[in-house]
Amino acid sequence: MMLKKILMLLLPVLALIGGAVGGEILKGKPEIDASAQASGEDGEDEASRAGEGDHDKGENAYFRFPTQFFVPIMQNGDTFATMIVALTLEMPKPSEEKVLANEHRLRDALLRALMIHANTGGFSGNYTSDQQMDRLRASLLKAATDTAGPDVTGILVEDIARQLQ
Repeated sequence: MMLKKILMLLLPVLALIGGAVGGEILKGKPEIDASAQASGEDGEDEASRAGEGDHDKGENAYFRFPTQFFVPIMQNGDTFATMIVALTLEMPKPSEEKVLANEHRLRDALLRALMIHANTGGFSGNYTSDQQMDRLRASLLKAATDTAGPDVTGILVEDIARQLQ
């Protein structure tokens, strides 16, 4: 009886220790580049310096709309489902202010494009297939560039779900 109580307390502790050790083993050691070893530096510092050079070339900025888009899906004149979509805009860093100044116009244009996509059957059937998602992204990007100009370079669909009524 006493052994059972001790095992009940000891087993979770042993599992935690085993998980931590296993995680460290799987994580492995960071690889160090041969040129970094020769100069006495670790690979992480070199990688961060390489990233600094990219920062000067033109880094992208992202704007995630603070609220999701809700798109009704109609069937025989009734709403039978609602699409819930979370979108993020990708743009060059220097264009960020200009694009953010058009947030409300962009939201309107993107919602219009989502409604058109819904009304043409884009959210019917397997709406997450590559073909359907590519079509959706293309129409959203066109709506964004028509509204904000060429400053918007990409549309990221972060979340998408269909909620049946």
